[in-house]
Amino acid sequence: MKSRTPKILHRIGGTSMVGHALAAARGLSPRELAVVVRHERDRVAAHIAELDAGALIVDQDDVPGTGRAVQVALDALDAQSIVEGTVVVTYGDVPLLDTATLQELVRTHEQESNSVTILTSVLDDAAGYGRIVRAVDGTVTGIVEHKDATEEQRAIKEINSGIYAFDASVLRESLTSVDSNNAQGEMYLTDVPSIARKAGGRIAAVVSSDRWQVEGANDRVQLAALGAELNRRTLERWMRAGVTIVDTNSTWIDVDVQLDEDVTILPGTLLHGATQVARDAIVGPDCTLTDVVIEEGATVTRTHASGARIGAGASVGPFTYLRPGTVLGEFGKIGAFYETKNVTIGRGSKLSHLGYAGDAEIGENTNIGCGNITANYDGVDKHRTIIGSDVRTGSNTVFVAPVSIGDGAYTGAGAIVRKDVPAGALTIVAAPQRNLDGWVEQNRAGIGAAESAAKASSSHSSTEEGDPS
Repeated sequence: MKSRTPKILHRIGGTSMVGHALAAARGLSPRELAVVVRHERDRVAAHIAELDAGALIVDQDDVPGTGRAVQVALDALDAQSIVEGTVVVTYGDVPLLDTATLQELVRTHEQESNSVTILTSVLDDAAGYGRIVRAVDGTVTGIVEHKDATEEQRAIKEINSGIYAFDASVLRESLTSVDSNNAQGEMYLTDVPSIARKAGGRIAAVVSSDRWQVEGANDRVQLAALGAELNRRTLERWMRAGVTIVDTNSTWIDVDVQLDEDVTILPGTLLHGATQVARDAIVGPDCTLTDVVIEEGATVTRTHASGARIGAGASVGPFTYLRPGTVLGEFGKIGAFYETKNVTIGRGSKLSHLGYAGDAEIGENTNIGCGNITANYDGVDKHRTIIGSDVRTGSNTVFVAPVSIGDGAYTGAGAIVRKDVPAGALTIVAAPQRNLDGWVEQNRAGIGAAESAAKASSSHSSTEEGDPS
């Protein structure tokens, strides 16, 4: 991956690759779930514990190979309670594998009483994958890794996904016979099927017709391809569930996002994290929303938001930035070129354009004028501004927190409010206007403004002289 981030922690669809793998495995409701870690152990283990506190984290020792990884996992599980029945082995870098496919693998394995059941797929380009070797009658005889394969074997298109269902006792016994006498000097898990077959066990395969479910990511190109395919599937799932997505080429939706019927997603929209959008809401165009809740019938246009809640019938945008803690009430409005943070805005209140509201509480049916700012930071601490209901504020009002504005109060244009305003009061903070007649002609002679002023003055004087009154 050429990255400081461990491969399985790279994300697609808003979730790490190992997160997708854990979700698929946990969907089987296994008695135990073990995850083997080695590279960047502490970082990977912490991430896994955060995703699935019930997963047993097992450290692989210096002996390399997938066979050794499974062996140490089985030993760790046996130390708790001897493992019996079916053991499923999967990988942390196969993010599109789903629970339904694993269920089919387990069902086939148990119904046929197999010793080993391999999940396979048929690829036109099988380079890099282990090949499934079959006898003339079609039965599986073993797996050969790409580096160890002959030219004839490399022509085989059926590949080993690396995902298996094993009989626990067969797996435990077969692993004792696995060595590292191969091109890579590793303990291959792929040796187990042939060892089990020689011991009289039945080996079978479940062929997946969906190649994406068995594909892994070893570089950024493969990661992007998997991400695009996952997004395509996510969008298709939502459209079939009653969501309108106008442009699937420019819309990206994470797997944990929730959408109701009759939601409309316009072009250029990215929905991330735990975002939820309710019925009849319209999102887009050009929105990036992370962990945002949008209630029924709201509209959000050209907005970047995270950790915000937008009430039913409310309107946001365009060119709006909602930061965490923003709560907009029903039928409220946050308009163009507005930034909000940690603010609660009551039902029907409007912040229409060009302003900042942070660390504030605004009541119902209040209208905040153009260019208003809550000055919440004194250089050391943040302070709150409380604005009541049915308040009307003039353009370019600055609220110097901490300050409270009572219900029904008004502020004049350009007011700098440093003291609390009583309910129903009008606050005006302004020096008397002074006009310095002739200032431009006296101080800016020779420029266009002075010439225009002189002409206007001359015209005005002529008009006054010709006035018969």
